[in-house]
Amino acid sequence: MGLKPEIDQYLKQRAAMGLPAVWQASLDEIRGNTHLHVALEQPLIDLFEVSNQKIPGLSSQLPIRIYRPSSEKNLPVLVFYHGGGWVLNFLDIYEPALRKLAKVGGFVIVAVEYRKAPEHPFPAAFDDCFATLNWVIQNADRLGVDRDRVGVGGDSAGGNLASAVAIKARDVNLIRLSYQLLIYPCNDYEMNYQSASKYADNFGLTTKAMKWFWDQYLQSDEFKNYPYAIPSKINSLKGVAPAIIFNAEFDPLVDDGKNYHNKLLADSVFSTYKEYKGQIHGFFNLSGITEDAELLYSDIAENIRFVMEREK
Repeated sequence: MGLKPEIDQYLKQRAAMGLPAVWQASLDEIRGNTHLHVALEQPLIDLFEVSNQKIPGLSSQLPIRIYRPSSEKNLPVLVFYHGGGWVLNFLDIYEPALRKLAKVGGFVIVAVEYRKAPEHPFPAAFDDCFATLNWVIQNADRLGVDRDRVGVGGDSAGGNLASAVAIKARDVNLIRLSYQLLIYPCNDYEMNYQSASKYADNFGLTTKAMKWFWDQYLQSDEFKNYPYAIPSKINSLKGVAPAIIFNAEFDPLVDDGKNYHNKLLADSVFSTYKEYKGQIHGFFNLSGITEDAELLYSDIAENIRFVMEREK
């Protein structure tokens, strides 16, 4: 099967815009271009409550956005970390998707605007994401969420951050996370896998762009074997939260997600995996373009419910 027709059209429309690759322009320009994302044109569904606040991080106040699907108390909660190569994107791009996901899932979502590279390389984003999880746990009663049903998740770079947070949560015995939701994660810096060559160009995210993102995030060689930066480097994943992994067929990172899924299974960690045929990296935020985005939200909700019930 080739690209979904609507995705092929979307890619052609993006190409016609003539935007520079991330390594070809200034940070201000490439960040400015994210304001052209199609997600910002999508209507927002009504939700019981969407609120913004700031919480204390290690060295700064962190903006968070809380999505509440109902007035019900003691709901499950997903702590969500957005993608963008640790360099780009902002919460408004994720607003349509996260509203829909909170509604279909019946859980609270807390999304954080973490510090970005290259101004703030690793471990800044990771520290901010772990601090957000810690804050949610400490404030569970005030948030009306269940401490025994807390998960972390994210897409792309956010999937990396969720993987790393799940490892640290295990390492420091912070909490028994209910799950880790990994949407086309990037957990392997070296990218020595087939999909990085097979889908290197012409499918949205390019392998060259992904390597550029890694270089912005990991500015010191001392972290290139550090599992909180590169989760694939961990010796053992035994004891981490159950994983829910979603991939896109035409994605240079598709083997990354597959490999991490297999590593989890090899270390006796429960992991589910689904690959969406004909899809590309980033389709989580393409609900106005492809019906597969809506299917993804439903699949996420269904898998989260299944894993939480399994873990009782």
